[in-house]
Amino acid sequence: MRLGCIGDDFTGSSDLANTLAKQGMRVTQYSGTPRTDAAASVEAGVVALKSRSIDPDDAVAQSLEALDWLKSQGCEQFFFKYCSTFDSTPEGNIGPVTDALAEALDAQKIVVCPAFPGTGRSVYQGHLFVNDALLSESGMQAHPLTPMTDPDIRRWLARQSHFAVGHVAAQHVQSGVDVIRQRLESEHNSGKRLIVIDAIRDEDLIEIGKAANDLRLVTGGSGVALGLPANFGCTPSRVPWTAQPGKSIVLSGSCSLATRRQVQAHSARHPAQEINAAAVIDGHLTAEETADWLLGSNGIPMAFSSADPDSVTDIQDTYGRDRSAAALETFFSDVARLARAGGVTRIITAGGETSGAIVEGLGLETLEIGPEIDPGVPALRAGPELVVALKSGNFGSDDFFEKADRMLQG
Repeated sequence: MRLGCIGDDFTGSSDLANTLAKQGMRVTQYSGTPRTDAAASVEAGVVALKSRSIDPDDAVAQSLEALDWLKSQGCEQFFFKYCSTFDSTPEGNIGPVTDALAEALDAQKIVVCPAFPGTGRSVYQGHLFVNDALLSESGMQAHPLTPMTDPDIRRWLARQSHFAVGHVAAQHVQSGVDVIRQRLESEHNSGKRLIVIDAIRDEDLIEIGKAANDLRLVTGGSGVALGLPANFGCTPSRVPWTAQPGKSIVLSGSCSLATRRQVQAHSARHPAQEINAAAVIDGHLTAEETADWLLGSNGIPMAFSSADPDSVTDIQDTYGRDRSAAALETFFSDVARLARAGGVTRIITAGGETSGAIVEGLGLETLEIGPEIDPGVPALRAGPELVVALKSGNFGSDDFFEKADRMLQG
């Protein structure tokens, strides 16, 4: 294994694995830290954690455990993957985990680059944009778990980290790899250990990847990984895939604007059941009932709890944020497990927390990376008769769920 990656959720990890696979690396995604060695053929290992919204100390402990395993596999470089909308609170978890990994690796110049132009995420003058809107005006300011109210990544990260935060501006990035390296060294010499790098084009990410050739630790969204495989002698190649027949379902727990549009579009063409969070928490709706409904419905049936921010706030105010989130995650995990036992062979999910809960509930230990469905979302084979698509809430076109099912069934 050459490149060792740690993802703070399951959808982001598959996004990263997809990026590396398209660039020619042999990639395997692991659900949690493995207890056995990787196969000898694996060039890049992605350890997917469910650590984005947990206590920072727990996130650090899980990430260091993953790092120890990746080091034992012989990795030469390490990548910490977080969301391209920098999902975190003022307490963490991006800063604390980055600090811990940096200390463990004695990494002194650490790239921080959440940009992913293919999905509309760009960093300019240290500020994160979603398409043409600042992050804080993109809908992310109303995220139920990690509301992003400040688009200045330098300022947000400084609230989380013990290290000084530097910056490499767009005009230097666009001057190419040599200038990027010079600016990284300059920021390092001025006492900056975490260095936010602007990127507004894929070409910028390629140059940043080249400049990171000798860096021990790189952090960011999957976009900045575009330039890393070439450093290991890899070239872009077609990702193979085997079709999976059978029955398909959609399970959506994301409340993002993109997912709510996808839910609305899918509901117009396929059976859809809205999951009322209060009914789940109070025990008036069970996973068995929803699984039976999915199994008995035609087309690509969908169960969703993708409510608008005001509805989510009402639920959180009534039941508490942690209780309501845990109840829905457990519900979707149970639904997926029961549906799989009932013969479902294709499962499409939306939302990082929801996807993580479903992967854990199904006991999926390794995922084979398939072709890209939409930017940042690959098809994944989880077993001989099960394939999945794990979509981050903000990703995908309005017809994503239908498009995903076409890809999964070949």
